[in-house]
Amino acid sequence: MFAGNRVRGVGRAVPEGERAGRAVRAKGWEAMTSPLPSGETLPQPVLNPPASVAVFLVATIEPGGEGAVREVLGSLAGLVRSVGFPSPDGGLGCVAGAGSQAWGRLFGGPRPAELHPFRELAGPRHHAPSTPGDLFFHIRAARTDLCFALAAELVRRLRCAVTVRDETQAFSYFDSRNLLGFVDGTENPVGQAAADAALVGEEDPGFRGGSYALVQKYLHDVDAWDALAVEAQEKIIGRSKLTNLELDAPGSHKDVNTVLGPDGAEQKILRSAMPFGRPGHGEFGTYFVAYARTPGIPETMLRKMFLGGPGSGPDPLLDYSRAVTGSLFFVPPAGFLEALSDS
Repeated sequence: MFAGNRVRGVGRAVPEGERAGRAVRAKGWEAMTSPLPSGETLPQPVLNPPASVAVFLVATIEPGGEGAVREVLGSLAGLVRSVGFPSPDGGLGCVAGAGSQAWGRLFGGPRPAELHPFRELAGPRHHAPSTPGDLFFHIRAARTDLCFALAAELVRRLRCAVTVRDETQAFSYFDSRNLLGFVDGTENPVGQAAADAALVGEEDPGFRGGSYALVQKYLHDVDAWDALAVEAQEKIIGRSKLTNLELDAPGSHKDVNTVLGPDGAEQKILRSAMPFGRPGHGEFGTYFVAYARTPGIPETMLRKMFLGGPGSGPDPLLDYSRAVTGSLFFVPPAGFLEALSDS
């Protein structure tokens, strides 16, 4: 879950400021969900490279708050441009998604084919809870002030419409490591392979260019982890701590998180995990986001992690990392959101 993994899709990463004039402008629900010519279905910045700072917001929508939420989502691209314009090198971006229970309330009409509530997993030793979440915002930039400014403005505009269930400020740590000391995201696909892994294709043409976002927040028992010898930690992770080289470690975290397709090829997702913490409160964690063309692949990984599978037990890393949230969202393509401002 924190070490990296492949899927299939379409599209490419687009800088946030580049979408003006290019995103499809549509009127009415039918136009928003109709198949669009290849090249015009632009994704939200799901594929953008990792940033130095991130803020993650998960919220539920209050009764009657749907209109305010639609207004914010429809103006999101312009809001990002406005906040980020004075700092063009800041790389400010925001990905927004909606949960299964909120989809009909917000949009009506058709819905993404595989959107459903997060499926709770309860094993004999480990638990992946399902927690409330109608809206998801993944804000990232090279600077903390840009993330803060955009998060503050979103919360201000949504203050009476939503209840914020979780707000996590995350950061890059040393050389792409998590707070357990291991490099994170090693197996992430890049370029077209990342688009293939993360973005919906012709299997759901009305939502081509969208992505499923599976979100979990993990807390680590760093005292127990640090008490282990490095060799024991490496056996749990399946990689060397210093060099990040893959080890032959059956049943390790990396091994459990490898999912093979019917043809024997490894199935990929696009991971966007970042560390967070409050040392004074004894809080050390990883905020995990899996962007995927289909939620079935990260869900298969979670089942292997928490419940075990043929020939392997649960993920040994879960003895030191505890999931405290779990939600599934659909991230519509950029044109879908911008069309809200025309409807």
